[in-house]
Amino acid sequence: MPPIAVFVAKRVGHGLVTLWFAVTITFLLLRLLPGDPATAIASTNMDAAMRQELLTKYGLTDPLVVQYAKYLGQLLHGDLGTSFSQAQPVSAILLERLPWTVLLAGSAVVLTVLVGIPLGVTAATHAHGALDRVVQVIGVTGQSLFVPSVGIFLLYVFGLVLGWFPIGGAYAEGVYGGAWYLDVLRHLVLPLTSLVLVSLGSYVLTLRSTLIDALGEDFCTLARAKGTPERLVVWKHGLRNALLPTTTLLGLQLGFLVGGSVLTETIFAYPGVGRAIYESVIRLDFPVLQGAFLLLAATVVVANMLTDLAYGLLDPRVRNA
Repeated sequence: MPPIAVFVAKRVGHGLVTLWFAVTITFLLLRLLPGDPATAIASTNMDAAMRQELLTKYGLTDPLVVQYAKYLGQLLHGDLGTSFSQAQPVSAILLERLPWTVLLAGSAVVLTVLVGIPLGVTAATHAHGALDRVVQVIGVTGQSLFVPSVGIFLLYVFGLVLGWFPIGGAYAEGVYGGAWYLDVLRHLVLPLTSLVLVSLGSYVLTLRSTLIDALGEDFCTLARAKGTPERLVVWKHGLRNALLPTTTLLGLQLGFLVGGSVLTETIFAYPGVGRAIYESVIRLDFPVLQGAFLLLAATVVVANMLTDLAYGLLDPRVRNA
């Protein structure tokens, strides 16, 4: 089997084991939550018999091992179950919410790269100078920020006080056509900014450090000796090697952004998967929570797999690891 095929097979195997572990831990942790779904969704006039019937209907009176086996069987058939509180397939609920989370987290990753690379290169090419110090201050500040704090600050200042942007939701009712897309972008600005501000610092500082090291390596020195312009030395030779560790960091940050979207979507009432998790915790809606956490875990696992594959393409030595 070709080395690249072995490399891919190993990463896929590790990813599947990680997903199984995430599914199992999520299943067990949800059962440790106080209360039960019947209490959360029952009406005030429901008696003990009706409550017991509701628990039996959803299989919550079965032993834990039986519940777990049924859940795994459903997953193997592509069935995420039915929502306790909404009486809808979990897959339909998540498919409705997923595009908004993809838009938010995906935009945050793209914007982090588009802003982070110029800042990191600027800092590295002006190492120990004034520009470098400014970028380092920005990076360290970004590393110390907390998603809810940034979100609440942006919401209060730019949403409530200045009124520049909407304070919640993903779009306004009654807006159609091209105006709808502009309205979606206006609603996206504040939650997107909060995620980018928090993730940008680590990316910029890592890129700066690795690029400074790369520019001091022999291959860059040789390129300069051959008369290669410094701009090409930086962007063609140095940056390609500096992107290796930052590619790994970006994969890890995607997991952070997906997790951070839960808090961000809750603060801004953004209708993504993170908001669905918040609403389902209140209702103790186990199937939606299990499906949402599985989706988030799969996103992180796939992102890390793609990161490993990209790293292997950038550095062939990794394929044999």
